[in-house]
Amino acid sequence: MDISVVLGCSLGAVLGVVILASYKLGLLYQLFHKTETQSPRHGGESVAEVLRAHGVKFVFTLVGGHISPILVACEKLGIRIVDTRHEATAVFAADAVARLSGTVGVAAVTAGPGLTNTVTAVKNAQMAESPLLLIGGAAATLLQGRGALQDIDQISLFKPLCKFCASVRTVREIVPTVRKALAIAQSGTPGPVFIEFPIDTLYPYHVVEKESAPKNTSKSLFGKIMAWYLQNHLSNLFAGAWETCDLSPLPVYIPHATEDEVQRCVELVSRARKPVILLGSQATLPPTPADDVRKALESLGIPCFLGGMSRGMLGKNSPLHIRQNRRDALKEADLVLLAGTVCDFRLSYGRVLNRRSKIIAVNRDRSQLLKNSDMFWKPTVAIQGDAGSFLLRLSKDLKGHRCPEEWPRSLKEGEAIKEKANRAKADEKTERHLNPISVLHRVDELLAEDSIIVADGGDFVGSAAYIMRPRGPIRWLDPGAFGTLGVGGGFALGAKLCRPESEVWIVYGDGSLGYSVAEFDTFTRHKTPVIALVGNDACWSQISREQVPMLGSNVACGLAFTDYHIVADGYGGKGYLIGREDESRLDDIIKKAQKECREGKAILLNVLIGKTNFRDGSISV
Repeated sequence: MDISVVLGCSLGAVLGVVILASYKLGLLYQLFHKTETQSPRHGGESVAEVLRAHGVKFVFTLVGGHISPILVACEKLGIRIVDTRHEATAVFAADAVARLSGTVGVAAVTAGPGLTNTVTAVKNAQMAESPLLLIGGAAATLLQGRGALQDIDQISLFKPLCKFCASVRTVREIVPTVRKALAIAQSGTPGPVFIEFPIDTLYPYHVVEKESAPKNTSKSLFGKIMAWYLQNHLSNLFAGAWETCDLSPLPVYIPHATEDEVQRCVELVSRARKPVILLGSQATLPPTPADDVRKALESLGIPCFLGGMSRGMLGKNSPLHIRQNRRDALKEADLVLLAGTVCDFRLSYGRVLNRRSKIIAVNRDRSQLLKNSDMFWKPTVAIQGDAGSFLLRLSKDLKGHRCPEEWPRSLKEGEAIKEKANRAKADEKTERHLNPISVLHRVDELLAEDSIIVADGGDFVGSAAYIMRPRGPIRWLDPGAFGTLGVGGGFALGAKLCRPESEVWIVYGDGSLGYSVAEFDTFTRHKTPVIALVGNDACWSQISREQVPMLGSNVACGLAFTDYHIVADGYGGKGYLIGREDESRLDDIIKKAQKECREGKAILLNVLIGKTNFRDGSISV
């Protein structure tokens, strides 16, 4: 081979390595972009500016030094910082804001254990399809993997839980990374996203320089190379950091049904004599306003079973809202429209669907759209698209057509029989304390029309789901498919901030209360008064109901009739102990609690309840 060719190849390889190294070290970028060493600005300001440009009003946090610049900058720009007593609560509160406001909820926590404390809440948001941005602190870029305080591989931890994960490596990356994350959180099937910010990307140049500058630099060749490397790393970290850039929101992608798919569904619905709609939480997602979805459902005249966030979609007493006997209705239906509803355990994996029924399934997520369709059910039409906008288009194309009125009327008659039987259970005397069914009925009757109900618990909350009636769309918050306990404090906090004029109720079991009772301190400090209704039966009853008859032991299920009302008092709220001796004046106590809540006091009603057979046969696994 010609020597010139060999030399040319070698020089080319060397040149390639040099260019690659220059790129990796930021040398090429620094040729064209200035490092402003005297600027007092810091990366936290960039984060805050993007959040403000995207309409973010609240950032929930438990403070830590890694993220202090973000919190301070947000506060200066008018974004309200709401600090909680547990990181999971911060994420749950952001989740609630996302559901109620139609924007991305934001939580910021410190590195290491601050982030690991959020894992359950982030997984819950993923399964509930809530658009949420989790901001996490991290060790300095040069110290990651070297034993720094609270340094772990955070990205690997959150990749299975989030639609998008990123670690910011330079200050100039902050704005485009946050904009991208916020768009991804809302696109397609909404969900959580995670960005970690190494501490040296958030503080000002002079602070980072002081911390990263080499001490007692060696005059050896290696020492000089190391000093140059550190100085170059610092310069690259801040190069181009404060150049003007676009802060505005990126486009959000939302899948929609095609015209052919809608037309096929119009034909199926127009021929159906006994159609049923199963409405899921996806029907409440932006961009379609919940009130528009409600009007579409009323125009169609099809009886509806409402689940998740769609509870309350048709108001308190709609003739189309069927609350009881769902399994029987599905057996009889000749068409079932799954609008954001998934064939998971809540629908017996699809086994409750009649194989002779025509089934229309609409879901933004393809895996959820077809879940268990390979085993127990088959969709006639499967549409990967937005459920809310689909219902509007279906209603428009079926204008003038209504479901035969005798069908919803017959379902309502069956419901009335079941409701009467349930109401009779409220009149039964329990062996001791108050009848929980009676308590729930009386609270439901006294709920304000603008109330938001937060569900956090097992047995008592399961009963509440049958009895308490949300008064309107997006006025019921429960954890969703993950069945997470502990959402109460965070969900209520987010709800009260989004809807300060609303009466916010948390329906707690006494077991679930233990997760977030400390947030009464948060309610007090941040002036977000809510009412907590605690069904206190001194037991994890949903588990005990099966464990005792099946295995003959109540081990680990027993609690105590704890004075939770005193705990609320200690955190600055107002607690009431309510027992059988208070039954005759229960309505007066509830009204007094509502009045005190309107006056700014967080209230806890510690209601001692007995056992009923209302939920016998319900599942806990």
